[in-house]
Amino acid sequence: MNTETKTVVPVASQITDATLARFAREVAKYPAEQKQSAVMACLAIVQQELGWVSTENEAVIASYLGMPQIAVHEVTTFYNMYNQQPTGKYKLNVCTNLPCQLRDGQKALHHLEKKLGVAMGETTADGLFTLQQCECLGACADAPVMLVNDRTMCSFMDNDKLDQLVDGLRQAEGVASPARAEGQA
Repeated sequence: MNTETKTVVPVASQITDATLARFAREVAKYPAEQKQSAVMACLAIVQQELGWVSTENEAVIASYLGMPQIAVHEVTTFYNMYNQQPTGKYKLNVCTNLPCQLRDGQKALHHLEKKLGVAMGETTADGLFTLQQCECLGACADAPVMLVNDRTMCSFMDNDKLDQLVDGLRQAEGVASPARAEGQA
């Protein structure tokens, strides 16, 4: 008797058979009755492959793991590492918890808002940068700190270092800084 269930992928979902195979490898790490423990791994897989986690993809994960969709959504919304909408190529998370605020974290966020021409939570028109605030990154002594694309920690981010970071990322993409482009016109 086959006890496996086939996951039905909604039409709006971008979950592929290869993605489901990755889910299966994660689920196999847990006892069958605890397969919900793979929820964060499954969310991370979707995030890696698609750049964000839609409600449709939450539904696929919930179905695959045999848990309520709201339980998956609660995990997605609790952790800021899961994007709930498309983001720019570079996601800049600036820590604004109290220790960082006492060492200019809020000023760093405002500087980036001005430099990028977006408010916190928005993405630049060219799709390169999404600016977000985040909870403690555990590097209070290095404040202000930020995390780029949920992977690279940047410390002591004064205005000059922020400018260098953004200009360097733009240069790597072959995009001129708006200030430089205006000066050349």
